Amino acid sequence: MDAKEKNLLAWNSGAYQAWLNRFGTPEEAARKIKVDPHKRVGSVLNYMGETIHGKKIINLLGSNGNKAVALALLGASVTVVDFSIENEAYANELAKEAGVEIRYIVSDVLQLPPDELTSDYDIVFMEFGILHYFKDLHPLFELVSKLLGTKGRLVLQDFHPVTTKLISSRGTTAKVRKHKVTGNYFDTTLEEKEVSHSKFLEANKKISTDHKVYLRNWTIGEIVTSIADEGLFIKVLEELPNQSSEIFDQGIPKTFTIIAEKM
Repeated sequence: MDAKEKNLLAWNSGAYQAWLNRFGTPEEAARKIKVDPHKRVGSVLNYMGETIHGKKIINLLGSNGNKAVALALLGASVTVVDFSIENEAYANELAKEAGVEIRYIVSDVLQLPPDELTSDYDIVFMEFGILHYFKDLHPLFELVSKLLGTKGRLVLQDFHPVTTKLISSRGTTAKVRKHKVTGNYFDTTLEEKEVSHSKFLEANKKISTDHKVYLRNWTIGEIVTSIADEGLFIKVLEELPNQSSEIFDQGIPKTFTIIAEKM
């Protein structure tokens, strides 16, 4: 089984149950999102313009639809692309309970039908745990370019390579937290890891062979170069520290945000 097949299997094995455990039923989750959809989208909303009302947004690898539903509640027309039918089921039920419509396409993002490459999206949105599923970033950002209209904007937020590739942290409080350089920042090999939603499943319900994925972690240089190579003008590269209320990893970049426009 190759990496793509392994990842597809993992994301269609228990994802719906994981979201029930994590967020509650779609009815419960929708109720929480409706209270403050701005908060659910998070800080990247600041980069989507003064208002997103009426904007056409596509959320690549949009998973369970939490962010898509929040964006729809703020007035955007939202399409999600993801290859998990379990994610689709939760997202569509979530949208229904929230009283909004989203369009959900179950597909490998790199195999979208040609008629979906409409070059009229205002925003392509990707966030957290996305890039490491691709063995080559150039086809992904070529797709982004084909989706965006002129002056359309890529809004990308993901985990920082310093954290994912280089530094390991141990300790439970800020005072005893220790950091060590244990990785190779320039390593290009695929890593086998537990799929992210597996931590929300009960241990006795996990099937270990179904919850492994292969990931390729990228450097900041590789990410920025791949975006620029596809004709996207990088306007912002913001590196952020740990945003948790319990600040363990002070002084280490935990996430990054890239904003790029199609000229």
